[in-house]
Amino acid sequence: MINTYENKKMLVAGNWVEREKTIKVFNPENQELIATVPSASKEDVALAIEEGIKGAEIARKLSTNERMTILNNVVKWIEENQDLFLTTLVNESSKTIREAKKEVKRCIETIKISAEEARRIHGKTIPFDQMEGNENRLGYYMKVPVGLIVAITPFNDPLNLVAHKLGPAIASGNAIILKPSSETPLSALLLARAFKESGLPNEMLSVITGSSREIGEVLVTHEAIRMITFTGGYEAGEDIFSKAKVKKISMELGSNSPCIVLKDADFNLAVNSIVSGAFWAAGQNCLGVQRVYIEEDIFDKFKHELVLKTSFMKVGSKLEETSDMGPLINEKEAIRVERLVESAKECGAECLIGGKRNGTYYLPTVLTNVPPDHEIVTQEIFGPVVIIEPIINLEEGIEKANNVSYGLQAGIFTKNIENAFHAVNTLNYGGVMVNDSSDFRIDAMPFGGMKKSGIGREGVPFTIEEMTETRVVCFKI
Repeated sequence: MINTYENKKMLVAGNWVEREKTIKVFNPENQELIATVPSASKEDVALAIEEGIKGAEIARKLSTNERMTILNNVVKWIEENQDLFLTTLVNESSKTIREAKKEVKRCIETIKISAEEARRIHGKTIPFDQMEGNENRLGYYMKVPVGLIVAITPFNDPLNLVAHKLGPAIASGNAIILKPSSETPLSALLLARAFKESGLPNEMLSVITGSSREIGEVLVTHEAIRMITFTGGYEAGEDIFSKAKVKKISMELGSNSPCIVLKDADFNLAVNSIVSGAFWAAGQNCLGVQRVYIEEDIFDKFKHELVLKTSFMKVGSKLEETSDMGPLINEKEAIRVERLVESAKECGAECLIGGKRNGTYYLPTVLTNVPPDHEIVTQEIFGPVVIIEPIINLEEGIEKANNVSYGLQAGIFTKNIENAFHAVNTLNYGGVMVNDSSDFRIDAMPFGGMKKSGIGREGVPFTIEEMTETRVVCFKI
């Protein structure tokens, strides 16, 4: 791990710059200061936008081959510097070494897919002569870049979520200004270095580190910004939406993901999947399993096995290969989770395992008998806590699963194809995983939610669709 304090620079239109005012970056495991980054001003943002306007014109003129070449060069740079990415990610985030290895691998995959999808941005011919009087017209529609994009990313996947913004933006011929989380800006800056070293024109990318309170409004309200892509909490998303005015907006705003386990399910598969889905990245995962509804015939057995499997989870140092779970991102978040659990217990919930905090660490926790209207049931926990409850049948499970304001992904475990399709057609979620927990995603699939979980879809080809406009061309002969 990095044990020396470092001053990092931010990237403004291809230039690495320092500022007198800085933000401290800590290792969540031990609160060691590992770096500082510049605290950007409104003037920094104005400069990034000014240069980004030029960058959008440069990007628009890049050929498909040029964009693919840049992205393929980025892939090579990451592959050649995987240890640097891995060290950076483990130091600044909650990820264990095994979780970080997977995220670096996924980042490479995301950029690879972006390079491939650059060649698949197609239009389509239009038969204008379908309408009487237009027999002498022919034409087509084409996809064109939106222009200058602002991307805002959270702390929980500080490398691959950034790749999901930068890769598709460059693939589709846009310029982009990224504002990463102040908790985890180092991975984003390192990925920006990969783009810069790979031949990306300077004006096409800025990575602005700073406080959202100071620079956020300038970023989202400026008329030159043609699209905002945001991953974060619902309240922040609502605030951005209210200020953005007329722009394209794509948002992933978290969830409160359920899984349903029927009595005919593959029992061991369901238990193992739910433990992994609930406690990956210390539960700081928008797809993390939060609520589990288990058919009552198998509830007691499932409860026993789930608690047993949870007891085997090793909570420890992020650098140890044997660690299954690391700390939360900071002590404030760990205290927030602790208060939620204690409040639920005061209202009658039973804590079957866990429920204890040590600094930034919070033990994997399983609750039952939680009042259905308690905040820990209705809102996003974003911590290593899962709630289990019995259900009479699938219909009750679907009703309870749908009875929240979020709708990102859900899971169902069953061997009955009719039950599976019924769940697919009635669960109000952007994704329904059959015989998988809600915590499943590949980087090429459409990803996004319903209700408070967001607007639009990510996943590289679908992000490219969001980051382009449709232009109709018609020739009168």
